[in-house]
Amino acid sequence: MPARILVVDDEPPIVDLLVYNLQRANYDVVVARDGKEALTKARQEEPDLIILDLMLPHLDGLEVCRALRRERDVPIIMLTARDSEVDRVVGLELGADDYVVKPFSVRELMARVGSVLRRAAPREPEVAPDLVRAGGLAVDAARHEAQWHGVELVLTALEFDLLYCLARHAGQVLSREQLLVQVWGYDYYGDLRVVDAAIKRLRSKLRRVAPAGELIVTVRGVGYKLTG
Repeated sequence: MPARILVVDDEPPIVDLLVYNLQRANYDVVVARDGKEALTKARQEEPDLIILDLMLPHLDGLEVCRALRRERDVPIIMLTARDSEVDRVVGLELGADDYVVKPFSVRELMARVGSVLRRAAPREPEVAPDLVRAGGLAVDAARHEAQWHGVELVLTALEFDLLYCLARHAGQVLSREQLLVQVWGYDYYGDLRVVDAAIKRLRSKLRRVAPAGELIVTVRGVGYKLTG
């Protein structure tokens, strides 16, 4: 079955462009033209990916993203205006997987779509060990489960992959560029803040079960490492 993609945008030229190129790539495409319709379609159609514009009638993209993240782990790529810097960062912190700035390159957007879908799809464990332990942390790639001293962590697919990558290299510093290649799965030539936002969300969830210490440490000017 082809992946189902929900396109949420109120600009007809953008919608037509996205629908045409996504259907050419053999994706099943569903369209919503405002925030309320987006939530309805997301619940009814259960898409594999949502391309979500931030500037929407009735309910903006940030509210849609926030509501969706409370309900399910569906990958989200945001479409943002060039000058919406604050909204862009907030969207990433709310749980969007990536963003593309308008006006965008169709080739770039399609590459992002493919990358996000590949990461979210069920897959065989890599050659890397299925179960990785770092101190009180246990990350099981085969079961897609992560625990801290037996307490299960509720993570999105992106957050799980990021934690698994850090756990595999516990004690080592990984640059943002290294994390992008290993976790996002493509050579990212845009804003490295997608890594910072994902780290921030992951830290927030880790603090709920391990409030006594910071498990993910920032090494200034270099990157991040998991202390375990």
